[in-house]
Amino acid sequence: MSARRRTSEVRQVELTDAALRLIATRGIAALSTRSLAAEVGLSSGAIFRHFPSLDALLDAVVARVEAVLESTYPPRELPPRERLARFVEARSAAVGSQVGILRLVLSEQFLLALPSAASARLSACVRKTREFLAACLREGQARDELRADLDAGALAAVVMGTVQVLALSTAGGKRRDAEARLVRESLLTLLAPPAPRRRSR
Repeated sequence: MSARRRTSEVRQVELTDAALRLIATRGIAALSTRSLAAEVGLSSGAIFRHFPSLDALLDAVVARVEAVLESTYPPRELPPRERLARFVEARSAAVGSQVGILRLVLSEQFLLALPSAASARLSACVRKTREFLAACLREGQARDELRADLDAGALAAVVMGTVQVLALSTAGGKRRDAEARLVRESLLTLLAPPAPRRRSR
């Protein structure tokens, strides 16, 4: 019985990941039990063995997005600068491997197409990300690890934009890794406290 349940749980993850791929490549309007079944090589009826309705599938897709995003938060005990660096690396890699997450989270059209409770949960994910970044930045500013001459909320938006750019990179393999490392290092340099000005004699 537990092996059967495990198989069903694995299949549900496969289906939600496939739904995210469809959303990324063809948009949420293209997501149907028929298109999803074709994507994973099942019959349309087989989808309903795992999800009783399309709304239930969409709810599971949102739960999958929540789980992926949650897994990218670094340990709270890390220093703010390291926490930021790890977050940018983990979030851009996770979202880059499932671009449908970005489409769902960033598109108002997609949010409106979801059941209202699912849409509210995705909006909460965005708020949590922004709050995490702003808190991390404020802590870094208070410790003089990060620049304090700019508003932490505004800097949080810059970090979120950086994550999106890295996630959407079309570079592959080692080139993508090198590009991502350079962008992360540049971001940390921009966030560093300004060097004190030298007095002119």
